[in-house]
Amino acid sequence: MTGSSIPAEPAAFRYPGHGANAGIGVAICHGFTGSPLSVVPWAEHLARQGFAVSVPMLPGHGTDWRDLARHAWQDWYGAFETAYLELAAGTRHCYVAGLSMGGTIALRAAARHDVTGVAVVNPGLSFYDRRVRYIGLLKHIRRTTIPVPEQNPTAAATEDGDYSRTPLEAVHQLSRLFKATLRELPRVAAPALVFKSETDIVVPPSSLELLRERLGSRELAVVSLPNSGHVATLDVDARLIFDKSVQFFLQHSAAAVLPAAPPDQPATTAPETP
Repeated sequence: MTGSSIPAEPAAFRYPGHGANAGIGVAICHGFTGSPLSVVPWAEHLARQGFAVSVPMLPGHGTDWRDLARHAWQDWYGAFETAYLELAAGTRHCYVAGLSMGGTIALRAAARHDVTGVAVVNPGLSFYDRRVRYIGLLKHIRRTTIPVPEQNPTAAATEDGDYSRTPLEAVHQLSRLFKATLRELPRVAAPALVFKSETDIVVPPSSLELLRERLGSRELAVVSLPNSGHVATLDVDARLIFDKSVQFFLQHSAAAVLPAAPPDQPATTAPETP
């Protein structure tokens, strides 16, 4: 991958909250075959604003493709859910967020827990390659495949381990995660913010269509990313993701503490200024 490199070893990251936003937590999930390094700039930006942030390493990631093949999708989801619950226990308001498959996992967490909101970047719920529908059989015929490369990428490169091959067993687990999450999307009641790259060769537009159709929340905002590829958190539009997500987290944390309006009066969205 071209572009500037982020020379760091894959690891989980945790940032304590501070200042006025210390009571707001954000658990962020990285994507398939990636590592926390793909979302660390986002996490660090939130941390500088005072948010408490947790970015776990999913099992089978940050090592090599052979390790990835040994884990089920429940392992990936379980690791993130544990990180979210730990963060939520120490904050007043807690959000879930994620990139790509991490967005899928964040949406599933939002369906299962009382999150304050969910912010996702290019979340996956479907595949471009229709052969995935036969992945349960194909994995017994062919063990691995080659990752889909982005043409002329502008995102910064990260050292996430050896994922020069993609195990079809892991793709099968990813497919099962998508199906399980689609079934639970109607249970998502929290406000949702979705960032979608206009050019994304990894996640097809049908993923966003499915999200619009099935999400239970009545509050869904979609922000287009015109200049970025799939790993948009490291790409040209990264600052837009950072700034818009901060606004989203602050807005809904403030709304969550507003007193309920009397039954005979309309609800307000912000306290009146004296």
